[in-house]
Amino acid sequence: MKKRISKLYEDYKQRKTSRRSFIKKLTFFTGSTAAAMALLPVLEENSINSSQLPDDEALITQFINYSAPTGDMRGFMAHPKKGKKFPAVIVIHENRGLQPHIQDVTRRMANEGFLAMAPDALSPLGGTPENDPSKAGTMMRELKSEDTVKNFVAAVSYLKTHPKSTGKVGCTGFCWGGAMTNQVAVNSPDLNAAVPYYGRQPATEDVAKIKAPLLAHYAGNDPGINAGIEAFEAELKKQNKEYQIFMYEGAGHAFNNDSNPERYNEAAAKLAWGRTVEFFKDKLK
Repeated sequence: MKKRISKLYEDYKQRKTSRRSFIKKLTFFTGSTAAAMALLPVLEENSINSSQLPDDEALITQFINYSAPTGDMRGFMAHPKKGKKFPAVIVIHENRGLQPHIQDVTRRMANEGFLAMAPDALSPLGGTPENDPSKAGTMMRELKSEDTVKNFVAAVSYLKTHPKSTGKVGCTGFCWGGAMTNQVAVNSPDLNAAVPYYGRQPATEDVAKIKAPLLAHYAGNDPGINAGIEAFEAELKKQNKEYQIFMYEGAGHAFNNDSNPERYNEAAAKLAWGRTVEFFKDKLK
């Protein structure tokens, strides 16, 4: 896929194809108008790298719908072409909806051998807007917290019985999605593993409900989120929960987001990703 997009852009630059045709094909390759328009400035600045382009050559990707308490939830799904069944991983987006970056993270997880799915939390409000992604942040604040948690818990049930799933399901998420991952762990006894990235911790009294092994990533320069770690860890120990906590000194909040140069910390992101994949492969086998 990376080669196809690069070739498409080169043809466009050399005027071998019209802009209309270029945008249409780029939309096809990336899966949505929003993804295409988000990728376009990167292409134009000639600063594209391997982490920002989707690599779908070995994957099957599609948008799906699954049933949830508020109605149908839309999600982006990816899994390897080769193989019959895979352990499943839910990927939960940040507080800007299901953006192209999270779709890319979902592809990366699938390339590690998982059935990966990123639900769109904004599905009850019509979904993350493709033509104006900037509206997603405002829309996120309109969601009802209790209903949203239930919608993500429903994703666990959906993947438990999916024809391509082994029945083992993990969950990871970033920022808002990290906090939601913690809530899925609290509210879904069927979850097999949870990996929140710099996510706000659940209420102390809810820690006892967590059944899944937990691996939590935190940024050293993130005082607002980190203020809750001490009490969270104390309760995890008290409740004899299986957990690991990693702190990435020198990194800031959202250090995994390589579509945001101001936040991205390559060393921390790669180390955390390696630990995440290893954890899922161990707990979901």
